[in-house]
Amino acid sequence: MPNRYFATVKNYLLALGFDIRHADEHDGVLVVDNPALGIRNLVLGCGEPLLIMEQYLLELPTPSCEVYQRLLQKNRDIIHGAFALDESGRKVIFRDTLQIETLDQSELEAVLNSLSLLLTEFSDELIEFSRGVAAPVLAS
Repeated sequence: MPNRYFATVKNYLLALGFDIRHADEHDGVLVVDNPALGIRNLVLGCGEPLLIMEQYLLELPTPSCEVYQRLLQKNRDIIHGAFALDESGRKVIFRDTLQIETLDQSELEAVLNSLSLLLTEFSDELIEFSRGVAAPVLAS
């Protein structure tokens, strides 16, 4: 059975200037890039009732409570989506889910802009985390 939302999501992404790197309608999976926004290999899963978006960001060579704390603190500032960890607790991803039945292009664009802003504003710390440098402890 064809995925009834796949074409709509794909068309929204094209209209927003994303390059489709991989499209599998049967599985409802898209992988997209937009270098201008700093987004590469963003995976979107189109399945009722949700659109799931995941962007791999980095692997933590030396996970620590301080790094996890800083990621959780930053989650509070993210407009849409959040940091998440894979099962190993070492791979940091950006993840968001949206109701697919009522999804419109503006809603999808808001999430993509949130990811882009996150990558821009938090990139220096993410790079430090990927190098194994501990996160600074913030004063409360």
